[in-house]
Amino acid sequence: MQPLTEREIRAAFVNCTKGEAKRLSVPRDLAERPWADLDYLGWRDPQAPDRAYLVTRRGDRPRALALRCPAPAPWQTRRSMCSICLTDHTSGVSLMVAPMAGKAGKQGNSVGTYLCSDLSCSLYVRGKKDTGLAVRYRESLTVEEKIQRAAANLDTFLARVTA
Repeated sequence: MQPLTEREIRAAFVNCTKGEAKRLSVPRDLAERPWADLDYLGWRDPQAPDRAYLVTRRGDRPRALALRCPAPAPWQTRRSMCSICLTDHTSGVSLMVAPMAGKAGKQGNSVGTYLCSDLSCSLYVRGKKDTGLAVRYRESLTVEEKIQRAAANLDTFLARVTA
């Protein structure tokens, strides 16, 4: 992924108002992010733990989503899998809900998916971050194929939000 500026990130949101995008917390360490290893930039809001944000490039422009992260249910302490990168976690996956873009979002409609709680799918896929599980599923896919699969899953989620 190509590095993004704070201005590009704020302008990329598709499911919140310009005012909300202006007020949200953008990471201060954008220059230090491992951009070459990222398929999307994701972060949790330090002032609002139930908020998360995700920015990716689709085509020639960035697209960003505001996400809500409801408190985990008791069953979430069991092993679960991220819907984007298909990484297994114990207590490391959260249901993240995105208000839909446009009229549907104004009517209160939303779309949810299970994502790595730390939004580090790109690093898990590339083997740069470990979940700490002793046993992992073995896959015959190459790292490049896993990256393509995660990108396709992210595209599907983005399409559902912007439908």
